[in-house]
Amino acid sequence: MTAHGSATSTRWAHLAERLPASLEELSGPDSGSVELPLHLAWSGLTRFDLDDEQLLVGLYRIVLTNGLREDLTRYLNADLLLRHWPRLRIALGRPVRTCWEQRFPQLVTAAAA
Repeated sequence: MTAHGSATSTRWAHLAERLPASLEELSGPDSGSVELPLHLAWSGLTRFDLDDEQLLVGLYRIVLTNGLREDLTRYLNADLLLRHWPRLRIALGRPVRTCWEQRFPQLVTAAAA
């Protein structure tokens, strides 16, 4: 194990278990407004305008960090995730970022672009 640990280690196994099998499963909206349920957005904003990049990044950070598999596929859109990953990866904690990048190498490619 590396100094930072592996995203699939026991400590972070719950993160990997909730990921979709492929990014194509992320079929959430790509425009308009999204309202998150209380189990995701228990404080602060609950409605997010996807056409506002700051709000979109906030929504995605919440869902990527706290969402269950059903939340990931319902609220996240693969194209938007790839497009905004360079900014999103900075907003996420290392375990979440590492887990997603290990499972989906295309995110690493998007971050390098």
